[in-house]
Amino acid sequence: MLHFSNDLALVVVAIVLATLGGEFFLKGVLRAADGLRVPKLLVATTLAACATSAPELTVSTVAALAGQPEIGLGDALGSNVVNIGLIFGLALLFGPIKVARGELGRDFPLALFAPLLTLGLAADGVLSRGEGGLLLVIFAAWVTASIRAGLHHREVIGNSTAPSRLGWTLVLTMGGLIALVTAGRLFVMGATGIAMNLGVDTYVIGATIVAVGTSLPELVTVVLARRRGHDEVGVGTLIGSNLFNGLAIVGTAASIHPVHVSLAEISVALVMGMTALSLLMPNHAGTIGRLRGLVLLVAYSVFVMVTLAVGGYTGP
Repeated sequence: MLHFSNDLALVVVAIVLATLGGEFFLKGVLRAADGLRVPKLLVATTLAACATSAPELTVSTVAALAGQPEIGLGDALGSNVVNIGLIFGLALLFGPIKVARGELGRDFPLALFAPLLTLGLAADGVLSRGEGGLLLVIFAAWVTASIRAGLHHREVIGNSTAPSRLGWTLVLTMGGLIALVTAGRLFVMGATGIAMNLGVDTYVIGATIVAVGTSLPELVTVVLARRRGHDEVGVGTLIGSNLFNGLAIVGTAASIHPVHVSLAEISVALVMGMTALSLLMPNHAGTIGRLRGLVLLVAYSVFVMVTLAVGGYTGP
């Protein structure tokens, strides 16, 4: 009972810390966009997305160095489904989201292409170091293109926006990010302890709790962005995070250590990830409706059930 109480306390602390960290991180992102004089969507897709994917990068790198890159692969691919299916699904329950199709630019097609490429590379049952390197090269090209787009935007608008104080912006952003990452780790520790006390299988813990825990920064950022009226930040963070997970994190894991994969297991995550992502495309009026939120939540539920079935889990 004592262990259960301690684990529950960790979860509560994680939620409080995530809320506070999310507030600081979102303010930092918005100030960074103003200071750099670039669109908020661009900052969210690149800087914010890469930052909130730090937990997945840590898990992937540590696991690969330990000779178990499959853990990082599963976390990265599972987090992508969590990002769109669960997080964006919940965000849409607050109401429709306005995002112009043109604002998604090259990011959306690449986010759809990355899972297809990964599926093709893994068709032989192995993601080699060379294939991991290819994913990293594509990621680097995307980042370079995003930076060039930001510089072009600065040239177009000139000095019309006063830059924010860099020091305070860094304090807000880094302080918020550290709090978010710490909250994610505490959440995983506490929720894992609770699940083990309840007799839940370790595979189930990894497929659900770990993926949700490492996606906690994205969850808090998106929900707070919605409440503050910055929908473009939420959408950009999720799409950018999916690109970071699918290209940089999977590429890093495979580059460190070849990844032996079960095509049946990763196919579930990749196909469901692409299906959920396709539901993010706004209609011609530039709106993503609330009904899609329900569809995404159903899709996430199906993903969890199918993943457990493929993994052979039959219950406690």
